Order: sequence, then C-alpha cells, then structure tokens
Amino acid sequence: METVYKKPRLLNDVTMHYCPGCGHSLVHKLVAEVLEEMGVEERAVGICPVGCAVFAYRYVDIDWIEAAHGRAPACASAVKRLWPDHLVFTYQGDGDLACIGTGETIQALNRGENIAVIFINNAIYGMTGGQMAPTTLMGQKTSTCPYGRQADLHGFPLHITDIAATLEGTCYVTRQAVNNVANVARTKRAIRQAFQNSLDRKGASFVEVVSTCSAGWKMTPEQANQWMADNMLPYYPLGDLKVNGEKK
Repeated sequence: METVYKKPRLLNDVTMHYCPGCGHSLVHKLVAEVLEEMGVEERAVGICPVGCAVFAYRYVDIDWIEAAHGRAPACASAVKRLWPDHLVFTYQGDGDLACIGTGETIQALNRGENIAVIFINNAIYGMTGGQMAPTTLMGQKTSTCPYGRQADLHGFPLHITDIAATLEGTCYVTRQAVNNVANVARTKRAIRQAFQNSLDRKGASFVEVVSTCSAGWKMTPEQANQWMADNMLPYYPLGDLKVNGEKK
C-alpha cells in the first residue's frame, strides 16, 4: 500500500503537554515537516523562551536554545551573526513576544536580523493561568479582566504584526491560522518561506499564527475554534502583510 502521509521524522515520539485543541502541537508538526523537507535540520537552531512552548526542545529534534522570558529575538540575532549559514528562528507566544519582549522583538526586526519569528497569538497568557495578554480582544474576559477588557482601564489590543510590517528591516510579514485544513496548508507555506528567507539572509521574517487556548478560554476545542473564527479573525485578519520587503 502506498504511503500518502506519515509523521515527520524530526517530530519526537513523546507525549505532548499541550491541552486538547491547542494550536501549538499543529505548528510544531509543521515546523518539523518543513525542516525535514528542506533538509536543513543539521543547521537549524530554534530559540524558545518561557511560555506554553517552553518544552519545544522535547518535540522537534534539532538544536534548541532556551532564552530568558522575551529575549528570544536578541538570542537569535547573536546565533545568526555567529553562524550566518544556519537557519535561525524563534518560537514565541503573545505574552512573551508582544509584552515582556516587545523591545527585543521590535529592535531585532528593525535591524533586519536574518531570522524567522514564529508568533503564536491566542489572546491570553495560557501557561500562567489565563491572564490578559497584549492581544486580548476588547470585551474578552480573562482572569485579570473578569469583566472584559476595557480601553480606559487596560488599553487596546496590540497589533504587533501590523507594526512589524512597517519596519524597514522586515522582508516578510504574514498572519495565518491552523483552525482548518486549508489554513494549516497556508501556514506551512508561510513557515517555509520564512525559513528560506533566513537561509538566504533577506532580512527578518515574521509569521503570526492566530490560535486558540481552549483551557484559558474555558471552552471545548470545538467551541474555541468557532470563537476564534467569529471574534479573533475579524480583528486579526489572515493574509500576507509584506512580501519581499513590499507592504501589501
């Protein structure tokens, strides 16, 4: 019988710690598939800080570095400058990248560091108890804004990907999702493009993946996917924001 699909060789045979319905596991699989298909696993380095993806090194069989909270882009910049022929990428959540690491993120992108940034946006701090994140929607309830996010009290959601597209150092900025088969395929293509840009030293690439947090949102995986489609995707629309250095 012909094999039409199989588990990526680089995806380790261990039980993942992610909650049912979490998008992290899907994106991990895509990262493993792309690296394997490109044949660059021997010169790929992933940088993963604190957050839900803190154990990424357990799942994808490449070299990883654990960075301090929010400091992954700074660490990745150093690795890429030391090993310019390597594929260097970060894997970060919204609290890590868009709050604690805002400065590191903006400065690395603005410098045009030849790295790829994978940004998981689930609009909440998933690992530490479901607190409000920079990307939490207006009116969305979390453990630290139980009555919903309010502009006069909490400010507005941060469109970090839109900011990234305005920076001269970014060559590729896109927003994708993994809530259905078609979007999974688009996200995989986006990750591959970002990885190729790192190898080709074209500048910084930024891939946002809008995702769910069924546990933090207190929903079933099916309910979370529907809530994301109804609420997050209108506010964070999918598609390319910048390609080959040109804004769309």
